Amino acid sequence: MTNIKIFFVNGQEYYTHEKISLFDLINYFNYKDSLLVLEYNNLVCNKENWNNIFIVTNDKIEVVTIVGGG
Repeated sequence: MTNIKIFFVNGQEYYTHEKISLFDLINYFNYKDSLLVLEYNNLVCNKENWNNIFIVTNDKIEVVTIVGGG
């Protein structure tokens, strides 16, 4: 039996069989970690914790990128 995890990133549904940390997820999508804020299940998540938090079914992750301008 496979353990498929269903999770959401910016409202879009994704599936995985793998054990994925928030850090792995950010790298997979090629985000620059210095230019974003990560919300994990409605709470802002400190970058220092990204390696220690692993995706489980029904997690909701919001990635907000910071854009400079002038």
